[in-house]
Order: sequence, then C-alpha cells, then structure tokens
Amino acid sequence: MAQTVAQPTATTPTLPAKLPIGAIVPWAVFFGILMLVLLYFVGAEQGATSVVNGADVHEWVHDARHLLGFPCH
Repeated sequence: MAQTVAQPTATTPTLPAKLPIGAIVPWAVFFGILMLVLLYFVGAEQGATSVVNGADVHEWVHDARHLLGFPCH
C-alpha cells in the first residue's frame, strides 16, 4: 500500500475587508435615534409627558419598565 504525505504550502493569511467609517455613521445615527425613542416609550411614556393618549403604551411596556428599573406605580 502506498501512502501519500501532504506537503506544506505557503499561504498568506487573508485580511477582512475594511469597512469605511462613512458607511457606518448613517446606521449608527439611525439605531441611536431608534434606541432613544424606545427608551422614551419604556421609561417616560405616561402621565404629563404622554404622547399617546390612554394607558395602552404603558400596559405594553409595563414589564420592560420594571425590568429596567423605571418606577411606574
């Protein structure tokens, strides 16, 4: 029986493609604004600062409000 031995080959490591910062900034701004809006609805959407009438938003985010440490009662 013949056996073959793999010969080592010289390979250069491949580097990941560089992502330009200009491509990241619009997405970072978008997600930052989205997170601020979400934080408002979870943390402050009730009472005098309410944007939506009624208690529907409060009921939808009630558990998240307690989980994040916001008082609501």
